[in-house]
Amino acid sequence: MGVLSYGDQKRVEVARALCTEPKLLLLDEPVAGMNAQETDRMAEAVIEIRSALGISVVLVEHDMGMVMSLADRVTVLDFGRRIADGTPAEVQRDPEVIRAYLGSGDEINPSEAAEAAATGAHPSETPGTPS
Repeated sequence: MGVLSYGDQKRVEVARALCTEPKLLLLDEPVAGMNAQETDRMAEAVIEIRSALGISVVLVEHDMGMVMSLADRVTVLDFGRRIADGTPAEVQRDPEVIRAYLGSGDEINPSEAAEAAATGAHPSETPGTPS
């Protein structure tokens, strides 16, 4: 008998939750600890769930690349305080989000910060950006 990969185990957990036929699916850090390939597969599963079942998904996640690619609306918390709410594009440009997650903004180019917020990287880690 084989053992499921970590990513497959997490997708099985989501499938188990769907067996209850929920009207709303709550996912708390579904890709925590996953590698990039597993994260992509989970994101594809969430997209398929939304389209096939027509249910809303509330996603709590630190992987900003995944969040920004999946979400219609994003709410950002900083130590439990809501600092931004809007579309992914609006949130990525929000100065308070940039300050809270990427630094003060004084040393960060705004276009680099927006790209970094979309990918979940610090601007110095953004491809094409000098370290």
